[in-house]
This record gives sequence, structure tokens and C-alpha cells, in this order.
Amino acid sequence: MTRRTVLLAGGGTGGHVLPILAVAQALVAEGLGVNELQFLCSARGPDKTLIDPTGFPASYMTGRGIQRSFRPRALLDNVAAVIGLLRALGKAVVQVQRWRPKVVVSAGGYAAFPAVVASVVLRVPLVLINIDAIPGAVHRIFGRFAVCSCVGFEGTPLPHPMVTGAPLSRSIIEATTTPEARRRARDLLGLGDGRVLAVVGGSLGARSLNSATTELVQSGHQGLEIYHVAGRRDFDDLQRAQGERPADPTYHLVPFEQEMASLYVAADIVLARSGAMTVAELAAIGVPSILVPLPTAPGDHQTKNAAVLANAGAALIVADRELNGDVLHDLLAGLTPERLNEMRTAAGSVHTSDAAAKIAQVVTSYVR
Repeated sequence: MTRRTVLLAGGGTGGHVLPILAVAQALVAEGLGVNELQFLCSARGPDKTLIDPTGFPASYMTGRGIQRSFRPRALLDNVAAVIGLLRALGKAVVQVQRWRPKVVVSAGGYAAFPAVVASVVLRVPLVLINIDAIPGAVHRIFGRFAVCSCVGFEGTPLPHPMVTGAPLSRSIIEATTTPEARRRARDLLGLGDGRVLAVVGGSLGARSLNSATTELVQSGHQGLEIYHVAGRRDFDDLQRAQGERPADPTYHLVPFEQEMASLYVAADIVLARSGAMTVAELAAIGVPSILVPLPTAPGDHQTKNAAVLANAGAALIVADRELNGDVLHDLLAGLTPERLNEMRTAAGSVHTSDAAAKIAQVVTSYVR
């Protein structure tokens, strides 16, 4: 097996895969070859869809995360999850021995667990990327073995912290919101000239966001064009329901969106969860938002993430249990053009400079 210089681990959600993809691109810019890098990610989630088109070498581990529930079905699923993680751990130790990386980079999540343990067992320097305000279980448990913790926020409780912000893709960093860029983005996505609401619930989707958006569509949304990224989980059901209604050229339903930078540029306002990557992307491009934190997020970290934008005046926060079509309608009606301009400026004010390059420099310092 070809030796790899850097092993990048994590996955299961876009919020774990996208940071290490951005760091991989920055490592190439620092002079590492594509084949010196190795991804070790999840066979579940969007990992393969996101990584394979880039050409980076990748292996995908079976397994799933642990559910935080004591329901009988959840307990049975957790037994299966532990067995799967142990199998993945054994495989990861063997692979890491063969790859002999100089550094292991973890973005967290259950998919990072095997590589993180392997790095500890085999004494390979471990660098953490932790962009949520509250670290996940893998980083909380193994953080003490890391040589550096690249964090998104001051005060993140991990050893050896270095505040870098969230590593973003080049397409996000280089995006502009000039009238010409917005027109190109809208043409690409098939959008018109009116006010655009983008609904983004992540790769799986968010049921409360999907439900509230459906209610808004059904009640009428005059003067508002909606681009609804529903996620894989609910897309088929939403598509069937859409087929039972009269055609609506101002409502666009898709399961997943590859051109997220274009969608942010095209949107006047975004309705989304408040994962750290989403918050960082909204700040980087300067997009007003309505954020609905995931209520089951560990340590309620999504509320803390959302507060970064809300405290700056760039976002509104709505509790998941309170969101519905009527609430969404009222919030949108209250956002005048003047208020949206103020929110755009505020969003840009909290953007952190190129985090991926900073993290790449940390990683290459151990490579050298």
C-alpha cells in the first residue's frame, strides 16, 4: 500500500467532511501532492459523494454513531453501532500501520474514532479540527493526546487550542455578492429576480424546516421564491406531495445542492440549522439568516453557534419546537430590505480569515 503523509479522518455528515476537504485543498496549496493525502471517512452519509469527485484517495468505514436515547430500539441499534465501530477500529489500525502517516487530522464524529484511536496507539501526532463551540465525544475523550486543537471559537474546552475559525472551501472564500455575481448564481440555479429564500437542512435534511417550508408554500408566498434543499431523508415524500399540488414555478425542491456557494450568493435570506460550518459559510459570504438550532445537539452547541451571528445582528434564532409556516411567514414579512442590508453587513463582520490555510500550516509543521 502506498505511504500517505497525512491521514484526514471524520465524516457521516457534511459538517465533518467539508472541513477536512478544505484543509486537504490547502495542504495541496502548501505543496503536498494529492496522493500524499488519505481520507478515512464514513460509508454512510454524504462522504463518498463529496470526496470522490475531488480525486483524493479515500477509504470508507462501515459503522454508525451512538444514539443518545434509552428507547429499546435505540439500545439495540447502539449495540450494533459499537460492534461496527470496533470492527472499523481494527481495520483502521492495520491501515494506519500500512500508510505510516506523519500526522492524523481529525474533524470529529463517529467516523473519526477509529483513526484517532489508531493515532494514539501508534504514536502518530494528532491534530484536531473542532469548529463547534462544544467538542463532540471523540474529541472530548481523546483531546488530551492531540498536539494541537484547531478550534472555531475562543474558550472551546480542548487542550492546546489554536483559534483558527472554520476551514471553508475555496468556492465559499472566493464568493462575491456583486450584482453580476448574484445574477450568475441565480441563472445557474434557475431563479428569478424576486426575493429568494434558501432552505438548507443539511445532507439528511431537517424535518422541522421541511415541514415549516411546506406549510409556507401551501399558504401562499407571493413575492417570494423558495429554493428548498430538503435532504435525502424526506425528499421523496416531499416530491410526491408537491406532485399533488398545482405547478409552482417559484418553488424549487432538490434533495442536495452541490453549488452551495452559488446558493448563498443568490439568496436574500437563508433558513437553516446552525451547525458550525453553516454559520461560518453564512458569515464568509455575508448572508442574512433565520437559524433553527438542532435541539438534540450535544451540549446544545448549535444554539451557541447561532448566537455568534445573532449577537452581531446577522441572524434571527427560532426554537425548533416553535417553528411552523405561520411563524416563518411573520419573520420573513418583518425583514425589510433595509434590515436585510444591515444583516448582510453584520454577517460579514464576524467572518474569520482563511482557517484552512492556518490549519494546513499547523499540519505541515509536523510533516516537516
